[in-house]
This record gives sequence, structure tokens and C-alpha cells, in this order.
Amino acid sequence: MQQIITAKLKLTTTPEQLQALRQTQLVYRDALNAVSCYAFEHGKTSSNITLHRGMYAHLRTRNRLPSQLACSVERQVAATYKGLWTKLKKNKGHRSKKITRKRFKGLDKPPTYSSPTVQYTYERDYTFQRNQQVSIGTLNGRTTVPYQGYDEHIALIRHGASIGDARLWYDKARKTFYLLVSLEIDVPEPTCEQLNEVVGVDVGIRYLAVTSTSTGKTTFHPGRRVRHQANHYARRRKRLQKQGTRGAKRRLKLQANHIVAKQIIVQHPHALIGLEQLTDIRERTRRRKRKRKKHGKGYERVSPKARKATRVHSQWSFAELHALIGYKAALSGSQAIKVDADYTSKGCPMCGYTADENRPEKGLLFICQNPNCHCMLHADLVGARNLVMRTLVLRQDWSTTGHLSIAPDASDNEAKAARLKRYAELRWSPGASLRSQTGDH
Repeated sequence: MQQIITAKLKLTTTPEQLQALRQTQLVYRDALNAVSCYAFEHGKTSSNITLHRGMYAHLRTRNRLPSQLACSVERQVAATYKGLWTKLKKNKGHRSKKITRKRFKGLDKPPTYSSPTVQYTYERDYTFQRNQQVSIGTLNGRTTVPYQGYDEHIALIRHGASIGDARLWYDKARKTFYLLVSLEIDVPEPTCEQLNEVVGVDVGIRYLAVTSTSTGKTTFHPGRRVRHQANHYARRRKRLQKQGTRGAKRRLKLQANHIVAKQIIVQHPHALIGLEQLTDIRERTRRRKRKRKKHGKGYERVSPKARKATRVHSQWSFAELHALIGYKAALSGSQAIKVDADYTSKGCPMCGYTADENRPEKGLLFICQNPNCHCMLHADLVGARNLVMRTLVLRQDWSTTGHLSIAPDASDNEAKAARLKRYAELRWSPGASLRSQTGDH
């Protein structure tokens, strides 16, 4: 199994090299914005050929970019527009199905590039040399810079890893350049027998993750610190309008997700980890705006509480946490898979009764409304236990058929309905095999 990791290499530059690399970064960013405007003016095109024909000479003469960096600029802008067109088409589909009423505005104006990060292509823009040095392209040609990094990453670079593209990133606070190199390594794929534990991971906003095993072992990973810190940055940005706070908030969330993902992998070695399939979750759970009455010449202001809730919801970085758990699991001998997330927080794991009323006021307390059950649990723990049961079903299928589905096919509605019907028959029984309504073991 192929796994992609990123090696962070610290570059030891002279003052002249630092200035040359910094100048290359700023010119590269200006070139990105110039090509972005050209693409917008020519039908918001995502064609790399069109951008190359129209902007290559401009990038070479006016921006003085080397040929390979000029091509990298065109490819990066084309990829950006391609992604925006994909989001626009998806948004149209959601609007036609009345999943959302919000119109995608990403193509209303040219995308702006603010980060001066440079994209390098291996063996064209940069190459590794002896004595732990790397040759990097600048506006004035190649320069050779010593680098430092983790011993494991350096060993992979020297032998054993397939080296891909890299990004040149500058840390303003430390006045240091870093080269972020993409490495593709071979990771042995675990067998069903090697994964001796099944774990369900329910991700959320109030709790970044709640894990549960088939034996009932539970761990809560609170997100209060990250949420409070994010609100603090938002207040500072509004009051002082300072730059850099958004990046600081982004780094805080990334660090928190790294910590949570590492804790989950360390606590559950050699495990089959079930994650929720949360594609389009933002559209399906978007907070509905209340109709506001006119107040004088304008409209009544939105309450600070509602504005804060909307901001927290939009900053939910569940996909990043899932990605971190997935690649850390692969490197440690575990396996992460996606399972259907439908009704995991509304269905009772003890009796199977599913209803919106099981979550009073959509709070953290789950109370089963079945008169014969009345199970009371933390709502996120309910979700984690339902994920455990669904993951265990997939593991049983894996051991029987020899095939493991890493992600459910969301496009096949009939297959999904059959899976959900099968999941509805599951009952939680810690320390024993899961039982269906028919009593099978």
C-alpha cells in the first residue's frame, strides 16, 4: 500500500540565499495573481493549455520566472479553477435538491493568492545532493542549501522513498525557510487477523473526537480549548484588524487535530478504525437563518450567540482530523475505513429505536424515547458505539469475503438502503459479539 507523507526540512541559508529565496516567493505569488486574473477574464478557464499560451511569455519576461516555475504557476492556477468549478457544480446540485439555498460565490471574482509559498517539481526545480544539501531554483538560477530534518525522513530521502513535489515555506517569526517535500513510501497492508480491535470514532465540535471499542472502552477528546482560543482570535481580529491571527488560529486547530489523532492511534494499536462518511455534511447540517424583521432603515442585527455558532460550525475541521487519523493509522499498522453516518446520533444502540426526539434540543444528552428502553448516554458516545457496530459488521464481511470496503458507495442508493437496514438490526453488547434482532451470534 502506498502512503504519502510530508518531510519538513529546515534550510540553513546565508543572508544572500535568504534574500534570493524570499524574492522568488514574492514574484511567484505575483505571477499567480496575474494568471488568476487572466483566467477569470477568459471565461474563468481551467485549461492549462489556454493559460500557457496566454501567459507563459508574460511570466518569462515581466516576472522573470524560470521556465519550470512559470509552468508551475499555470498548473497551480488551472488546478484552483478546476476545484472551484467542481464546487460550483456540486452547489448547483444541492440547490436543485433543496439541500441548501446558498449560492456558491467562489467564481464571482478572481481567486487571490496571499501565501508566497512556491511549488517546486522534483528534478526540475530542485534536487537533493550529497552531504545533506539541496539544490533549489531561484530567479537567478540554482542555489545549493544545507538542510536539517528528522532522521527518519532524511533516511527515506536517501533511499527507499519516491520523492515528489515540494513547497518552499517561509516562517516570518523565525526568518527561516522550510522545504516541505512529498514522499511516497510502501506501507505493508494489514490483514484482517492482524487487526485485533475495532474502534469507532465520532467527531464533533464540542468534543473533537469520542472513541469507543467493541468492549466498551471509551475516550473523550474535548475541543473546548481550541474553540475558546478560536473565539479569542476572532474577537482580536474584529477589534484590532491585525493580520496573522487567522494563520495562528489555523495552526492551533492543526496542532490539536495532530494531538488527538496521535492519541487515538497510540491508545488503539493494530485496530480497524471506523470513521463517519461526512461528505457534504456542511450542506446537510447548515444552520438555517431566521427571517429577521425590518428595524428602521435596516434589518435587525443577528445575535452574537448565533453569529458565534455559525462561525464555529464553519471552522469545523473534521476532514483534516479524518485525514490525520487515516495516514497515522496506516503508518502504525492499523486501518481506517469510512462507514455510513446516517442516524448514528439518533439511533439507540441498545434497542435500535431511531427518532429525532432521542436528542432533546439537539443537546449532548441522548434519551431513548422507546418506552421499553429509556437508555441515557452522552450523545457523542452513542454515535461512537453505533460506528463500532457498523465497523464490526464490515470486519466480519472482510473475514468472510476477503475484501474490505474502505469507503461506502454513496451513489448507489439501493445498496445504501440495504446497509442501513442491516445496521438497524444491530444491538450493543459490550464484551460479546454483536447480536441482531433474530438473536444470531
